[in-house]
Amino acid sequence: MEIHRALYIGRFQPFHLGHFAALKYILREEKEVVLAIGSSQHSHTIENPFTLGERIEMIYATLKEEGIYDRVVISSVPDVERHYIWVELVLQNCPKFNVVYTNDPLTTLLFMEKRYEVKPIPFYEREKYEAKKIRQLIANDKEWIDFVPKPVANYILQNKLDLRLKKLFSNKN
Repeated sequence: MEIHRALYIGRFQPFHLGHFAALKYILREEKEVVLAIGSSQHSHTIENPFTLGERIEMIYATLKEEGIYDRVVISSVPDVERHYIWVELVLQNCPKFNVVYTNDPLTTLLFMEKRYEVKPIPFYEREKYEAKKIRQLIANDKEWIDFVPKPVANYILQNKLDLRLKKLFSNKN
């Protein structure tokens, strides 16, 4: 049986409208997507404030509300200190896929060396939808809700994860 599934990997800290636009683009091109949550072992830091479980909940709620959860398989991949074995770790942690969508030069190089087809993703208002900026907005009580899908905003607020970000950023100073 031939596979028609793409890999889309990111940290999704948080899953924002730029990520969502990229996912919808990939779904127009492919039957299914493995959405791999990278840096899965990290949480409670300024760069990675949300746990793997929290990220899964946010993404799943968005997929469910949009009616596309049956075309996306959520998986996770921890970081590894050696780039040359990272693709093997991805392959061990994810369902099979035959094409990789990424704009990251290192990810592109690593998967091309393993003979995977790698395709770029059109950026969706990159200057606006950038996770680092969105985390700062959340931590500083600025307008951030319009930068993420509604289920993500609801999850963050209902679980008081905005307070975690405020605490993490206040500890930084």
